[in-house]
Amino acid sequence: MREFIAGWLLLAAAAAQAQDHARESWVVAVDLWGNPVYQTLELAQDRGALTGTLDGDALRGMRDGNRIRFTVTDANRASATYIGNIEDDALTGTVDMPDTNDPKARASHAFRAQRIPARPPGPPRRHVYAPDSYSNEFSPHRKPVLTIWPKDSVHTTTLDSGGVDEKGITKALFGNPQTGPFFVAGAQPGDTLAIRIDRLRLNRGYADSLDGIVGRALGPGLAAKAGDLGKPVRWTLDRTRGVAYPAGAAGKLKQFSVPLRPMLGGLAVAPGFGSAPISTGDTGRFGGNMDFNEVIEGNTVYLPVMQPGALLYLGDAHAAQGDGETSQYGLETSMDVEFTVDLLRGKSIAMPRVESPTQWMVLGQAGSLDDALRAATGGMVQWLQQDYGLTLSECAQILGSAVQYQVANLAGRSVGVVAKLDKQRLAGLARMPAK
Repeated sequence: MREFIAGWLLLAAAAAQAQDHARESWVVAVDLWGNPVYQTLELAQDRGALTGTLDGDALRGMRDGNRIRFTVTDANRASATYIGNIEDDALTGTVDMPDTNDPKARASHAFRAQRIPARPPGPPRRHVYAPDSYSNEFSPHRKPVLTIWPKDSVHTTTLDSGGVDEKGITKALFGNPQTGPFFVAGAQPGDTLAIRIDRLRLNRGYADSLDGIVGRALGPGLAAKAGDLGKPVRWTLDRTRGVAYPAGAAGKLKQFSVPLRPMLGGLAVAPGFGSAPISTGDTGRFGGNMDFNEVIEGNTVYLPVMQPGALLYLGDAHAAQGDGETSQYGLETSMDVEFTVDLLRGKSIAMPRVESPTQWMVLGQAGSLDDALRAATGGMVQWLQQDYGLTLSECAQILGSAVQYQVANLAGRSVGVVAKLDKQRLAGLARMPAK
């Protein structure tokens, strides 16, 4: 938690600006026996009297100089009282709250909070972020690298899955090291984060892969013959011609090439409270190492927000990849990335979604293909019901006549199956009004 708060102090100092003290936004971290819980605090002050919300629950209190005290009351009329001191953009103190196991008992816990910088005036901004560290976990505790606002865009770079940059220098531990996290001001649990992939550009002339076939794709006959597979393969990326081919290939593959189609294998938000930081090799509702070859330039990815600020990570760039990433690796490389974020406030989704100019796609991720198929189907039904107000019977008729399924990922501890619908099939349906 100290590292998280220290990161906020650095961000606040870097973004020093006039604050609107009539309305302030904070990130609060309450230490529950060594387990930080992050919440969003909104404060308004009128001649020392405080009003506002903490994760949507109403609060009232007073401020006297640097001393602050407020009481939060939830929907069940349970109350918690926060007492602390403000110094610059930091707030520290203790909270007296109901015991987690006995609502009639009380417990005291330390808390820290950091003020979120006010949004700069003017139109959305384009940020340029040059990474100087990388993460091998999707974690809510890692300090944010940058604060951005809805409709802002970011230009940054990623490493390959082995931690190697565009100059061939190892900068991080292997295992899909990620750039980020990016704190999206205003994002709260229950919202959906929309990430539009504006630009993906290869920034070096080679990629690495394997000649393997993942175990899930091997029948007994092939498995008996696959003992010598798994050797590294270096690919040449011809950015002028737009193709990739095995470097130094001889024999039957001498003239073999595939079109370059840059994609991001990793895109995720931080998991919610109760989940430990998750390896950048894993997937789930939060996104993760999805390795879905439609996370490409021009498409928009939707992820459910589970922590204040969402905390967006990205990485594991591929120059190209077949469905399922069946060789265990795609064409792993480094990349220049530009993306724009937005928020769908108060809209929660069950599984990651991808929107292309022509299709709606829902990515189901689970430990088996059967479970991933169920998750993808359920996620598509949710999308149809949320956006079109359809009954389950109506959804079933659309799926039965128009859905397409694709295996997205076979290479990780979990697998991915995608449910797709062509937008043209839904063109005659009336959409629900936006809330």
